Amino acid sequence: MTVDEGARTVTPGQAAEELELRRGEFRLAAQLGLVRTVPVGDGERRRVERAEVDRLRAAPDFPEGLRERVRAVGTREAAALLSVPQDRFTRLARTGHFSPVRFYLNRYRAVVWMYLAAEVAEFALSHPALLSGRLPQDVRERLDAHEDCRPRNWRARRLALLLRATDDPWSRAAAIASMLHPVHLAEVVGDPYERAHLDRLRPPPQSGHSVSPAARETAERLALADEPDEIVWLRMSLALALEEARADRPAPHPGEARDQAHVPRQQSQPPPPVEPPPPRQPLPASDPRPAADPPPASGVLPASIQPPASGPPPAVRGAETPAAGRLPVFLPETDPGAPSRAGSHRPRLLDRLLRRTAARATRGRRRKRPVGWP
Repeated sequence: MTVDEGARTVTPGQAAEELELRRGEFRLAAQLGLVRTVPVGDGERRRVERAEVDRLRAAPDFPEGLRERVRAVGTREAAALLSVPQDRFTRLARTGHFSPVRFYLNRYRAVVWMYLAAEVAEFALSHPALLSGRLPQDVRERLDAHEDCRPRNWRARRLALLLRATDDPWSRAAAIASMLHPVHLAEVVGDPYERAHLDRLRPPPQSGHSVSPAARETAERLALADEPDEIVWLRMSLALALEEARADRPAPHPGEARDQAHVPRQQSQPPPPVEPPPPRQPLPASDPRPAADPPPASGVLPASIQPPASGPPPAVRGAETPAAGRLPVFLPETDPGAPSRAGSHRPRLLDRLLRRTAARATRGRRRKRPVGWP
């Protein structure tokens, strides 16, 4: 960060303090676009411009107006705003009349949905007939079928906020891929390197979840699409987003520098075909052992097996003549044409080490995303 950036921007904590918002309220305001943030550097940090803080502070209803627009309420407070029983509000929320803005898990691991108070008040003005009397027939049929639209509406809202937060095509594709099960993701994205790149760009989970494994498992389950028509829509959207991302730049592969990921890869020439080793010739079935030379008729042994003449013994193949005061060292007799066992494993081990070194240099110690999610 340069001196100029530090002068014209402030940290999120300082901006929340100047805007008189809590950390959770400021985070929600940034996600909803009420407070515009800008990325800083190549990391995940985002800051708020000084002009944006001054613009919000100059509003006539500051700070009550901004605080009211980011106020999230639960079922009890929402029902009080509508002047209806909590059970009626829950039935309206389950049938998709309200879109949750976030959720958390209480100590009993029950999901608690939160709604924007401003949207609840607007619903009371636009749909007064649903607040009293008997619910319509279609609503009662959906309740009898145990339909619950709250997770799906939350996912749709979160995806819209994530797509609005970035213009990078690969980051937009990663936002869509984060809501698909790995099985569906592998069917749409066949390239493993593209799947790894999408995983690196995956948006972080919603903050505020419990750190217990059971609560984390529930949160991850709610973040994945589970209805057939929703899954089909996400698969089609991901396929279109991938076409746009591939046209912009290919996904980085092992051995490519991270800063050169936007440069299109050159098609490398395929390696020359490796000749397979010749098949081993079997011995004749009549006699599996090699035939020995027949003894001569005269009773004289052939020269190949004649006993050595008197004198110093001949040098043994593979042996070294010991010098004075040294023990003889015998090396194993090998065939020059036979492949060496150590030599056959050494290139493969060296290739594995080189690939690991290149992958480690590409990844680096810390994985960075080109976009900082709000």
